[in-house]
Amino acid sequence: MKYLRILIIALLFFTLAAPHAVVAQTPVMTWDFETIRNRTAIEESTKIADTIEGNFESAEGVTGKGLRLDGFTTRVIRNGKEVKKPGASFTLEAWIALGEYPLNWCPVITTESDEIKGYRLLIGPYGQVSFETAIGEQWMACTSANETMPLRKWVHIAAVYTAQKEMSLYVNGEPATTLAIKGSLTFPAKTNCILGMVTVPGKPSNTIRTWGTVEAYFGLDGIIDEIQVFDTALTAGQVKGNYLKVNPSAPDIQPRRLPSIEKNPGHFGAFYTKLKYYPGWDTLWPVDQDPDIVVCFDNNPSRLIFWRGARYGPAWVSENENWMADQSLETWGYGKNDTEGCFEHMQDRHCRFSHVRIIENTDARAVVHWRYALVSSHDHTWMPDPKTGWECWVDEYYYIYPDGSAIRKVTWNKGTTGDAIQYQESLPFTQPGQRPEDLLENNYVSVADYNYNTTDVTVDPPKQPAGWTGKYTIQRYNFKSQNKPFICFEPGNDMWVRWIAGGYNHFPVNQARSDGRWAKTTDRPTHFMSSPCSDPVIHEEGNRLYWLGLYGMNGMNMNDLVSFGRSWAYAPELSVAGNGFVSKGYDKTERCYQVENTASKAGTVVFTLQGSKDAPVINPAIRVKNWNSGGAKILLNGKETGNRKIGINHQLDGDDLVIYIPLKEMTSVKITIVP
Repeated sequence: MKYLRILIIALLFFTLAAPHAVVAQTPVMTWDFETIRNRTAIEESTKIADTIEGNFESAEGVTGKGLRLDGFTTRVIRNGKEVKKPGASFTLEAWIALGEYPLNWCPVITTESDEIKGYRLLIGPYGQVSFETAIGEQWMACTSANETMPLRKWVHIAAVYTAQKEMSLYVNGEPATTLAIKGSLTFPAKTNCILGMVTVPGKPSNTIRTWGTVEAYFGLDGIIDEIQVFDTALTAGQVKGNYLKVNPSAPDIQPRRLPSIEKNPGHFGAFYTKLKYYPGWDTLWPVDQDPDIVVCFDNNPSRLIFWRGARYGPAWVSENENWMADQSLETWGYGKNDTEGCFEHMQDRHCRFSHVRIIENTDARAVVHWRYALVSSHDHTWMPDPKTGWECWVDEYYYIYPDGSAIRKVTWNKGTTGDAIQYQESLPFTQPGQRPEDLLENNYVSVADYNYNTTDVTVDPPKQPAGWTGKYTIQRYNFKSQNKPFICFEPGNDMWVRWIAGGYNHFPVNQARSDGRWAKTTDRPTHFMSSPCSDPVIHEEGNRLYWLGLYGMNGMNMNDLVSFGRSWAYAPELSVAGNGFVSKGYDKTERCYQVENTASKAGTVVFTLQGSKDAPVINPAIRVKNWNSGGAKILLNGKETGNRKIGINHQLDGDDLVIYIPLKEMTSVKITIVP
């Protein structure tokens, strides 16, 4: 007995002297994910096979294996009959590494019911951690600060509950917060225990319009491991010890970037491909090969990308992966009729109504067709006709040339848009982890008219055009890139310009059914600014309406851009000499002179462009319908030039010739084409 007392005293002294020493505790439930078979995880403490739903894979955990969740479909389900009911005290522990934050509060582990019963350990949309218990039909929350959970790092979290006393939260072995409580947890009967996903559909946090948002399931995006439930309240020392006994390596979660091509082909052309973002997102898409389109340019590393993640809305991408996109046609209801938010291509997150195709692809130019319907977050189309069911559809044609520019022609049927409509909205994207100031210079945009009047709009101190509206026809976003995106509009364009702080991350990439979500962190891509916006000149052609813009990305300064814009908006006159050749004039919708060969065979034709300072000749393109020859030789002012692009476009009714000549002249130019 004497020696037993000495042993007890020694053990007590050791425990008090070493606060991090751990007295072994046996969990009543343990998910270590070491054994996964037939879409089940064998829970270690009870050997029960719990169902794993959705897309998942085994990944390196903190010890052995962990479970990778995709954030969209993955959850682990323990049948309610097998859930261990906690007593007057219990502890929850888990290791988690996140790829991005959940759309709203999302459980790591929960057993809860709609009657406000149960407990849950949650991760928040800003990287918070919260431990919640239902006491007296009210959720009591013990919550950490924002960004407690860094991305792409293993974090140990623990929650300790003692009835009638307190709830405590620990992060990486350290106390985060404690909440005194009165009363005891009410536990639901026969309710499933869920890991990694909300139990019922919910809305994202920070929505701009609640009526433009639809509830949906969402989960954790990352890796989980060593989730344990103890039927006792662990001490601070025990929690610390459990944290310290594991020294995990960095989790296998790579920083995310919007997709890029692995190798630039080094020559002009449009290419079908399948762009990748990250595996969890990519796996969602039930598509086979070549769903996306990338256009590359000569002597310009920029790309024009039509990608599912942007609902196929084209984006100009610079040499250092800075993205510039644009809004589709957009409309909405007024007052009581505004019940679903905006109708636009952004809401078509599955691309049900958005498609792209290459319809011309030669060395001289490529033409890409984008067709979409205006859709709400409720997956409804805009103004379907009660008799026919047809609604508002938009066709956009991009006539793309080797100099890194394209004409955008936006066309739709009359009477299909309603009264509220927005035609254009410049939308730069930020990469995950990138802020607007990382993308843009302080003078974030330069605007000009066709009289070479130019002004810069700055962020700090704020400077913008007087009244921030005007007859501006040219804008250039000042990316921190060698190549910068620009738009030239037709004379008569109205443009409003102002700096709008903050970003939105319901688009691109995001699969949440929302027409607006403020970006409070940089965990995922955003679009921001929504300015400048333009009301372009609207043209009427039969039953169709359309507007035009000259888009591109290059290194031109503003004066050069004005000249470039004038070469399109005030194109030089063309005269034609040659047997059987007839000029059809300049087609501004294609940025191309149109000529037809009415003879039965090809022949030599001479074009004269009347260039001047007001109407400069810059990189002209000429299309000869029914050229009727397999190629051509180009003479510039009587001399053969190799600095040109020639394309033969095979049509049902004959072969057309398209030529593109890179040059810049303020005087007349003679171009001779020989079969």
